[in-house]
Amino acid sequence: MNWISNYVRPKINSLFSRREVPENLWTKCDECGTMLFHRELSGNLNVCTSCDHHMGITPHERFAALFDGGVYAEVKVPEPLADPLHFRDQKRYPDRMKAAQKSTGSPEAMLVAQGEIGRTPIVAAAQDFSFMGGSMGMYVGNAIIAAAERAVSAKLPLILFSAAGGARMQEGILSLMQMPRTTVAIEMLKEAGLPYIVVLTHPTTGGVTASYAMLGDIHIAEPNALICFAGPRVIEQTIRESLPEGFQRAEYLLDHGMLDRVTPRGKLRDELISVVRMLLGLPPAVMGDLPAPAPETPETAATPDPVEPTEPAAKQV
Repeated sequence: MNWISNYVRPKINSLFSRREVPENLWTKCDECGTMLFHRELSGNLNVCTSCDHHMGITPHERFAALFDGGVYAEVKVPEPLADPLHFRDQKRYPDRMKAAQKSTGSPEAMLVAQGEIGRTPIVAAAQDFSFMGGSMGMYVGNAIIAAAERAVSAKLPLILFSAAGGARMQEGILSLMQMPRTTVAIEMLKEAGLPYIVVLTHPTTGGVTASYAMLGDIHIAEPNALICFAGPRVIEQTIRESLPEGFQRAEYLLDHGMLDRVTPRGKLRDELISVVRMLLGLPPAVMGDLPAPAPETPETAATPDPVEPTEPAAKQV
């Protein structure tokens, strides 16, 4: 009886009470191969704690770390035609869209939001590379125009986070038309005298690089981000020569004058606060949650209140 109660019964209970371990608890770094616990990775903004490799991050995760307290309001983007060319390759275009929306939980490849960073109101737009490679379609064009219009109407700077593999082939020429459309939208900001800052993340390629991603007043890139129009493999096959090490990476482009800064993701928020306030002619932000105090002048300096004498406390008998 002891053998049954001490061994057989616990063994049977363990088989039926075994819990499955979620598959997304650990992530393998693409650069160094280190297995990273999901909480540790998300707490470090999807940057490898072993080799500082910057992994992909969704717009919602980026905005939660960018805006004060993670609070922001989404800006509505006009919906384009669902399938203007009735395109079909291995799948119908609407089926690809539904699969991308299901896997990412996002309606499209760009998110536009308005909020504050360092108590400085801004408009921000971010591309989601996990959504069909962040490809530039009509929705992305509408999103940038909506972001520019909101920035101009509210007189706010615009910060754009680019991450794309180029134009969306399922929309053909309509996708390529977003290059001049977004260029005109950025020109609206220039005419209004508002700052336009671009943060280029990995990868930023194709027609995105040939349009709104390289029209900023300030260009900041994340470390080792691939930034190019045509990829290095295409160039090597065309010129039949080997390219220098690090070609078309952020650090290489910084050395050759194409970028202004290369900033790690953990320091990017403070960098953007400083740049935005400098371009707006504002004083440096005060660290902490309080706004900067107003400077005192001899006329406005407060005099200390007179201290009234207090009676000594009665002694207890």
